[in-house]
Amino acid sequence: MSTLDLWGPESRATLLALSAEVAERPSRIAVLFPAVGRRVGRGAGPSGDPTGTLGPTLEDLARAELLRVLVRALPPEEAAVETADLYGYGDADEKRAVLHGLHLLDAEDPEAASTVRGLLADALRTNDTRLVAAASASGAQALLDDHAWRQTVLKCLFVGVPLRLVAGLDARADAELARMCADFAEERSAAGRPVPPDVRLVLDRFPRHPFHARTQEG
Repeated sequence: MSTLDLWGPESRATLLALSAEVAERPSRIAVLFPAVGRRVGRGAGPSGDPTGTLGPTLEDLARAELLRVLVRALPPEEAAVETADLYGYGDADEKRAVLHGLHLLDAEDPEAASTVRGLLADALRTNDTRLVAAASASGAQALLDDHAWRQTVLKCLFVGVPLRLVAGLDARADAELARMCADFAEERSAAGRPVPPDVRLVLDRFPRHPFHARTQEG
């Protein structure tokens, strides 16, 4: 389904007009990005979650569409600078939309890749579950090394973001991540705190390892 198919005729026409404006004058995105919700529309996206935790909202998707146009209109390094500014000056909703659009930047460009890693790291330092979820689900997680990616998984466990949202979980989960999750589970149990059931999404992939047995009661 195209992003445009998510809206009615009037909203589609507005989003197309905004996109054309960004294509002609990329700097206009700084003004148009914050106004997207008011001008195009708000509401739950395909995930059905109006908070934007389980998936992008309609507003997020519209803003990501403007980012798509921006990336096409500018050289990679300039698009990265504009994107970083949108994130840096934006409110929480605008930051979340930027995170959902990070995969659009040119990962082959060193400056763009550095910007993506920096924005992901910033989002994952917060305790805003919507930002953590958006950063974790981003296809740009592929740019993170294994250590940084594992820290993404642990952050989700700490703040309660479902691990099923983490990009690359099926392909990248390894014994080291499982050990870290087991340590996390044991620490929580020792402190008398509940262990998130999601740890089993990692631990159960490695049933023969000692840490799996240690956490069977967790």
